[in-house]
Amino acid sequence: MKKLLDEEFIIALSQKKKEPTWMRDFRLTSFREFQKLGQPSFGPKIDLDFNKILYYKDKANELTDDWNQVQADVRDTFCNLGVINAEEKYLAGVTNQYESEVIYHRQKTAENIIFTSTDEALQKYPDLFQKYFNHLVKYNENKYTALNGAVWSGGSFIYIPPYTKLDRPLQSYFRIDSEALGQFERTIIIVDEGAELEYIEGCTARVNNSLSLHAGVVEIYVGKNAKCRYSTIQNWSTSVYNLVTKRAIVEENGRMEWIDGNIGSGLTMKYPCCILKGDNAVGNSISIAYAKGKQRLDAGAKMIHLGKNTKSNILSKSIASEGGLSNYRGTVSIGKDAINSRAIVKCDTIILDEKSASYTYPKNILNNDSSTIEHEAVVSKVSGEKLFYLMSQGLSEEKAKELLILGFIADFKKSLPMEYAVELNRLLKE
Repeated sequence: MKKLLDEEFIIALSQKKKEPTWMRDFRLTSFREFQKLGQPSFGPKIDLDFNKILYYKDKANELTDDWNQVQADVRDTFCNLGVINAEEKYLAGVTNQYESEVIYHRQKTAENIIFTSTDEALQKYPDLFQKYFNHLVKYNENKYTALNGAVWSGGSFIYIPPYTKLDRPLQSYFRIDSEALGQFERTIIIVDEGAELEYIEGCTARVNNSLSLHAGVVEIYVGKNAKCRYSTIQNWSTSVYNLVTKRAIVEENGRMEWIDGNIGSGLTMKYPCCILKGDNAVGNSISIAYAKGKQRLDAGAKMIHLGKNTKSNILSKSIASEGGLSNYRGTVSIGKDAINSRAIVKCDTIILDEKSASYTYPKNILNNDSSTIEHEAVVSKVSGEKLFYLMSQGLSEEKAKELLILGFIADFKKSLPMEYAVELNRLLKE
């Protein structure tokens, strides 16, 4: 396929995927909106040349559930990342996306659970797909949701039937190797009434000389009395711009948890959101963002309270070193009908040297007298006293700082599956 992004390209992409007419028209509408919309008016400056992005790369191989059928160099890449071992030991199912397409999928779960690529879901479950696609994150919200709508490819589609509870997580892993590639997966998760799901996501990319773009969209529907936990450790290379929109809507007595780790990328803008629609719904977000050198990480969370007696909790940990910029940006809004609701926001920041910076941009809106919002923010530098003590015990300055950082993010690590907590330790040490 040609590289230039225009209507001809989008029509060809839709034809290649053998999509219904309504999806082709949706892509075209999204593309026209993308052309109209400007860059976000907040956050780090986005300096992208859209004419230099490769918007789709053909499959390395056809979708398979047998690792031995995956192209050797691709299989070796995922093996070196530890993905294959994790599948066998910890997971109930896995999807791996390489560049633009899902190339490997395996499900160990019950047959009544749907866990497949989003492209395949469009073909196999068209009515269910159309019911949930583009209903929670609209294509015209910003320039990058519009771009995703125009060129989306890959991602996971999950449906957990009523009262079904998985004993192990499902996982997706996304990898970019090509230079100047755009990855635009679309993930849709439906956790029906009384069901429970834990989903974990990993992201990496090879370091390239040209900028790549990751602009995914995630829509999650948490039913009455249902629970969903979505854990991410993204370790994109510094040649990747990570601009993602993630949102969940939570019905009565439902619970949604975002566990969000941002270690890599050159620039990140990501604010997972919970819309607490039903009475007694709960939304939690715990995140870390570690910016080093030229990294610019702008991350946080959004909690929108609509139902009565709803509760939310945001815990954000920001770390900046070697000239990095790590910001918290978040919104809490309690509506006038969300009586007796409570929101707690806690932002902790640690700055490791004089060259680095971190800022907090909270937006708290309270529209009734029976609800409360608590906000606490702490910004500190590495304690010279603690550093001196650790070094006096024989640790180098580098090892002492490493130990302080691991202690600083202890709350976050407790929320991760064991294998991801180990991976996080390794990434932070690097």
